[in-house]
Amino acid sequence: MFLQADAAIVRPVNRFDENMASEFLKVALQAAKRAGDISRSYYAGNFTVTTKEDLTPVTQADVECEQAIREIILEHFPEHGFFGEETGQTQADAEYLWLVDPIDGTKGFVRQYPFFSTQIALMHRGEIIVGVSSGTMMDELAWAEKGQGAWLNGERLEISDIDDPNRAAVSVGNLKSIAGSDGWTALGGIVERADRIRGYGDFYHYHLLAAGKIEAVIESDVNILDIAALSIIVTEAGGVFTNLNGKAPDLEVRSVLAANPSLHAKYLELLRGYVT
Repeated sequence: MFLQADAAIVRPVNRFDENMASEFLKVALQAAKRAGDISRSYYAGNFTVTTKEDLTPVTQADVECEQAIREIILEHFPEHGFFGEETGQTQADAEYLWLVDPIDGTKGFVRQYPFFSTQIALMHRGEIIVGVSSGTMMDELAWAEKGQGAWLNGERLEISDIDDPNRAAVSVGNLKSIAGSDGWTALGGIVERADRIRGYGDFYHYHLLAAGKIEAVIESDVNILDIAALSIIVTEAGGVFTNLNGKAPDLEVRSVLAANPSLHAKYLELLRGYVT
């Protein structure tokens, strides 16, 4: 979207205009803010922790955040489906489906790491059209809507244009599956050539990627609730976001390769086929 300053000068819009936001996005931002207030109130450690069947932790904060998000969203859109990390799916076959992880990074939250976030996305007939990623303790609120660009704290995000693997900064997340496959050697080739390798983890490396501060993110163990919102933020910033076989994220996604278009193609050639 562009503003016409005069007949001769056209400047890009680099500051978010609330008039650009759909009702979907406005509600998602409202829900993220409420969840952030709740998680911040528990961050000092005044909560109980239980263990789910998959041996991952869940806290009072997770449950209360998701309840608040669900209430806000379904109050505005009662006909929509909802898929939450803690409360499961309702109306999963609805035309619009909300995908919510109230505290992505609960293990870190329990240990008072600031790298947890609230993830809220809206899928329309299988396509993600809205995403909000709120890094509460780091004061990072990113969002995107299909065709409207990606934004961080109101400033436009743009992927980097570095296309040389020797100059690239690469961040990795959970790599258990790829570590147990022949893809570990392929990943090693990427690591060997990269200018910098870090594991910023969870939501944060996707924010860095969309802002052009790193060039790629590679993970082999995720689920759709972890990355739905982040996928549209990265793509609306100009990046490419797929699994390690080059497929766009869907409800069955298990891995991520996210990068600018040039590096994505180069890394996909190396990694394709080892992990779904």
